[in-house]
Amino acid sequence: MDTRSGNYAAPLLVIGCVVFGLGSLIVKFVDVGSYAIAFWRLLIAAPIFFLLGRFFRQKMPTKRKTVGYAILSGVFLAFDLALWHESIHAVGPGISTLLNSLQIFFLAAIGFFFYSERLSTLQILSLILATIGVALIGSPEFGHNNNAAWGFVSGVVSGAMLALSMVFVRKTHEQEKVGLFPLMMILSFGGAMALVIPSLLFDAAYLYPKTLNDVILVSIYGIVMQCFAWALIAYAIPLLSLSLTGLLLLSEPVAAMLIDYFWLDKPINIVQWSGATLTLLAIYLGSLKNKK
Repeated sequence: MDTRSGNYAAPLLVIGCVVFGLGSLIVKFVDVGSYAIAFWRLLIAAPIFFLLGRFFRQKMPTKRKTVGYAILSGVFLAFDLALWHESIHAVGPGISTLLNSLQIFFLAAIGFFFYSERLSTLQILSLILATIGVALIGSPEFGHNNNAAWGFVSGVVSGAMLALSMVFVRKTHEQEKVGLFPLMMILSFGGAMALVIPSLLFDAAYLYPKTLNDVILVSIYGIVMQCFAWALIAYAIPLLSLSLTGLLLLSEPVAAMLIDYFWLDKPINIVQWSGATLTLLAIYLGSLKNKK
């Protein structure tokens, strides 16, 4: 590993995670539906990844199975984004991003049932801590928010969709070696196509940005959050130790919680902060074993 690259990797990973989390503000304030804005995000990103792949001379995959797995990964990512957006509207960026981060435990379950990976004591402990943490976060929310149930369900299911997307990224690489940009191009385009019908069904009245300001924000969401932030995260992760990577990835839900509290004035009491801390600890412990 290049020493200078390693020195820059940690701050780049934090920047990527924080920028990724800032996308929740765009989702909250732009008057575009949850499925529709996910569609635009992926559709905007696809040609950018195509051009980047051409510029860096990364070859497109040649096997049909490789392309098929990449498309499936994009479909699951598309519904991960759409459901995460639904959760943002229901319970705010902080809680929704924290719930989405529970994908680590869905990955552990997939590994246990389909790849014969045993659950360690650390993973079982982290699962128990996460369950207690989510309960602490949710109990006050259900007392004053009529949308809390849907917010929690959509947030947790979005984490499951993200886990499945990662599984099919893995299966894509098992078929043949694929460059980052061609993979992300196929993934983004496949995800966008999967959201055409849901966007028309659920977001017909909020299908596209209607003001210049919203057009700019949606473009930023596709270019900055899907391309720039993803690129920083993908660049940095291979250059860092597993434990440090797991810790730094928590900067995304932490940033979202702070945005919720200080910027959006969302009431978060001491019980919810305690639950968030416990859930973050559980996610970190779970990430250590899962990444190994």
